[in-house]
Amino acid sequence: MKQIRTQVGIVGAGPAGLVLGQLLHLQGIESVVLESRSREYCQERVRAGLLEQNTADLLAEMGVGERMKRERLVHHGINLRFCGRTHRIDFADLTGRSITIYGQGEVIKDLVDARRASGGPIFFEVENVSVHDFDSEHPRILFQNKGQQAELVCGVRMLSRAKPRW
Repeated sequence: MKQIRTQVGIVGAGPAGLVLGQLLHLQGIESVVLESRSREYCQERVRAGLLEQNTADLLAEMGVGERMKRERLVHHGINLRFCGRTHRIDFADLTGRSITIYGQGEVIKDLVDARRASGGPIFFEVENVSVHDFDSEHPRILFQNKGQQAELVCGVRMLSRAKPRW
């Protein structure tokens, strides 16, 4: 069985897992991302495309927002039409903020590219993923990669299951 050591193991290469991996990388914390689907599937599946301003700002601050800034559509409000009349909901007037239209697949592409550029390990198409020894000093994630059994041994454990305060 192949053994891999890292500080943090992340199961899932969706936006949450990849953002976590990038944030950890920016803090000098190593991680390994495991995903059961193919890279192509993750990048090409049609999912949500609306990003609130905080999310768009975070992607830019993390260094993965250049393409988003070039290609996105920014909406400062919406028009609702009913009873033959148009009613404008102006986000900028109401909140001082906007929303960004940029597909989740595009966000995934940007995050995977950043991960690859930083050398952060990411394994696609893994199977039989299971977490073990969660409350120990060295939690483990067992998985199969290309038919070979592997063990990811993590050096950072979750100290508390309490909800974060953010």
